[in-house]
Amino acid sequence: MHISVQNLNVIKKKIIDKLNHLKKSESPNIIAVSKTFPIDHIKPLIESGHCDFGENKVQEALEKWSDIKLKNDNIKLHLIGKLQTNKVKYAVKIFDYIHSVDSEKLAKKISDESNKYQKKIKIFIQVNIGQENQKSGIDLDNLENLYLFCKKIKLDVIGLMCIPPVDKNPQKHFLKMLDLNKRLNLKELSMGMSSDYLKAVEYSSTYLRIGSSIFGERS
Repeated sequence: MHISVQNLNVIKKKIIDKLNHLKKSESPNIIAVSKTFPIDHIKPLIESGHCDFGENKVQEALEKWSDIKLKNDNIKLHLIGKLQTNKVKYAVKIFDYIHSVDSEKLAKKISDESNKYQKKIKIFIQVNIGQENQKSGIDLDNLENLYLFCKKIKLDVIGLMCIPPVDKNPQKHFLKMLDLNKRLNLKELSMGMSSDYLKAVEYSSTYLRIGSSIFGERS
């Protein structure tokens, strides 16, 4: 068994143990963040039946996944990195989920391009939950307006996404995200990475974005 498959199985076991401890039954989706890793690192996971994969850059995703997606209808590709408006027309071709919508301009561009291709992209609005100047994401004061705008242009917003401040306990941020999600009556939450995914499970994350714990550290 390939090491990436072994690692994924270990993660799944830890999640099941955490859910049992919390007396919860619904297991979150695991996005295997394959950015920068070559396809031979990824194929064992595909062959094991894993379906959800995450990439940071549109061009890398196109080069890596175009042929694979043609042969594997069940593969779901998630864009988890910042998306520039000039890359949207390429992004909607390859991605099924976009986790980083943070402006009306970007939302409108995704709507226009996905309508051209008659493709329904599932959308997460990225929230700058730590209110960090260097981070992408909509600020809390403008979140509801962006959500309403997305609904108006008929984008399929399924949830919120966040990247908490590094080297700080993410607990209060995850709790805030859960509250925001409930206020907007959204069902999905994209939060939790290799360093904090079990904590994210405690706060009802439904999509975990896990890279190094599956594939190893990036060189």
